[in-house]
Amino acid sequence: MSKPVLIVGGGPAGLSAAHAVASSGHKAVIVDKADRLGGAPILSGYAKLVPSHEWASDAIGGMVSRVDGNKLVDVHLNATVASFSGEPGNFVATLKDGSRIEAGAAILTTGFTHFDSVNKPEWGFGTYPDVVTTVQVEQMLSSGSGVKCPSDGRAPDRVAILLCVGSRDRQIGREWCSKICCTVSANIAMEIRESLPNSNVYIYYMDIRTFGLLEGPYYWESQETHKVKYIKARIAEVTSDGKRLLVKGEDTLVKRPISIPFDMVVHAIGMDPNVDNMTISAVFDVKLNKYGFVEKPSAYLHMGETSRPGVFVAGAATGPETIDDSIAQAQAAAMAALNMLRASVMEAAE
Repeated sequence: MSKPVLIVGGGPAGLSAAHAVASSGHKAVIVDKADRLGGAPILSGYAKLVPSHEWASDAIGGMVSRVDGNKLVDVHLNATVASFSGEPGNFVATLKDGSRIEAGAAILTTGFTHFDSVNKPEWGFGTYPDVVTTVQVEQMLSSGSGVKCPSDGRAPDRVAILLCVGSRDRQIGREWCSKICCTVSANIAMEIRESLPNSNVYIYYMDIRTFGLLEGPYYWESQETHKVKYIKARIAEVTSDGKRLLVKGEDTLVKRPISIPFDMVVHAIGMDPNVDNMTISAVFDVKLNKYGFVEKPSAYLHMGETSRPGVFVAGAATGPETIDDSIAQAQAAAMAALNMLRASVMEAAE
């Protein structure tokens, strides 16, 4: 059991896996292509997390500090794995800089890529500066600068949030639901209303999927307490009348066309597979599912396994996932990796 567990990706799942491995007294090695740990919540400047309402910088920052201060965790930043060979208990990972890491097992916590709204041009992103994404609004909120229209810096009076941008859209090859966007959008809408109490915030939706226990504190509270308005609609396009943005489409409840002016339009962008997944698949010899995420077998009999023995996976690398569930999956994957290593040691001793 002397060889460490290699963890590829230093976001919430990777940090959770590393802490779980180290807590068992075993060594972990994190390899991350970014220049700092924390993954999307830190690198993209998320604001308050769902459902804890903690600031991402505090919650995920605490996870980073816990790993940074652990003598059993080595961290390689600005690094990627160029090759990975061997078998369970005896792997060798070679980094692009030529460094070699011997590992007993590997856990892929490589996360996702935010959908790029330029792939949905009819909804105005890239054409009108005041069409932004949920990530950009999160950055405005977390920076303390306030929500402002990029075109002229004014506080928006009317804000539209368009759900399912890059999700549930066969026309652009995204058939999956990104799971968390409805809840995140309701949360952002409430934060906008709190910071700009005179503003009007509308959420355009096909269906609302505030799954589990989140419907009350997000869907209903956003309406009843924060007066966020919901419009069930199919959006055709986002244009401009020269003064304001126009969201055009069909109100699917009353079956009539609508065109409503706004100062700011927000795309609730979904989760795409990590842009590096083809390379990750080739390097680690693991299969991807039909959507491009890392494939894993049935969860009923397998814990975080991939198609390659000794290589495990957790979090949004396998598909759209919440931070909380990514953390839990990473702990399970760490347990599975350690159990595999213990079993291999016992077999060798027999």
